[in-house]
Amino acid sequence: MSAHEDRGMINKVFSSDNTAGAAHSVLQAIMDAGMAIQQPYGNDEHSQQVEQLLAEIFECPVSVFLVATGTAANALALSVLTPPWGSVLCHPQSHINIDECGAPEFFTHGAKLAFVDGEHSKLCPKELAAKAVPNTGDVHTVQTAVVSVSQITETGSVYSLQELSEIGRICKQNKLKFHMDGARFTNALVSLGCSPAAMTWQAGVDVLSFGATKNGTLAVEAIVLFDPTLAKEMAWRRKRSGHLMSKMSLMSAQLVAYLKQDLWLNNARQANAMALRLDQGLRSINGIDMQGETVSNMFFCKMPKAMIDSLLNQGFYFYSNRWGENVVRLVTNFTTKEADVDGFIKAAKQWDLDQ
Repeated sequence: MSAHEDRGMINKVFSSDNTAGAAHSVLQAIMDAGMAIQQPYGNDEHSQQVEQLLAEIFECPVSVFLVATGTAANALALSVLTPPWGSVLCHPQSHINIDECGAPEFFTHGAKLAFVDGEHSKLCPKELAAKAVPNTGDVHTVQTAVVSVSQITETGSVYSLQELSEIGRICKQNKLKFHMDGARFTNALVSLGCSPAAMTWQAGVDVLSFGATKNGTLAVEAIVLFDPTLAKEMAWRRKRSGHLMSKMSLMSAQLVAYLKQDLWLNNARQANAMALRLDQGLRSINGIDMQGETVSNMFFCKMPKAMIDSLLNQGFYFYSNRWGENVVRLVTNFTTKEADVDGFIKAAKQWDLDQ
């Protein structure tokens, strides 16, 4: 039972899935691992178990490198896929472009982010195909090296398996590497109802940033390499960047607990279901204009400014006006309950009735 349920209160925070704490079983796993003596730097039994679990989940051999943040996962992943004179094709609204303070460029030692547009923050395959043609050795230009997608995207949309496979085909045709930023990987997975293999390496993905922090862990992300030839360089780069944790067992124990007994899937299902419940409740209220279909745990809608102000004054917390005038972003997480969602809907309806 969550703390706000104990107090008979509702949780009014819908700004980010980073606002949730860690799942109880994850915290317990850290406590248990902290009582044991383990070899450092990833030579512990928990780290070996994580690699085994992920190999089973993805139905293929994988090399796994744990880091503490999604930014580190993305930047390090890209660093083994492109030379400093390379370019990374990504959407202008991708997380690596708008939310990582130049970390991809820093970790790649100068590789350039080049933009490919498309609706709903997803790369348009036709646009991508036009820009994916490699620059054949012209020293005056950067050399196209990688395609990077966010799954889910920064606006809550999800790439279909067909879209991912088409991007993978374009990458293979042009000898480009394929990276997936999966900060909300599991939310996308349960939305599509497919296998992890189908959404990654079977579609051509070479490296995945497997997010867990937003969905129930304390602080751990996994760089999953489907191309084993990249592992040796990744080991050096992780150490050189300061992301090789000495007490790696405390990080890997989190992922073991996260992946066992479907905690990762159940948490994402809860978050997605609460977003859909919130979406359905708000659609019936006058003055609210939903911005697209809700397929994950995040969506956008346009509200009257007075309604936004009223909700904020009542203690509800969410981001607004960053994506357009009076456009708000609402995000649910694995701790969001029906009462939390219904409280938000009730407050919005009451404002409408009072007008």
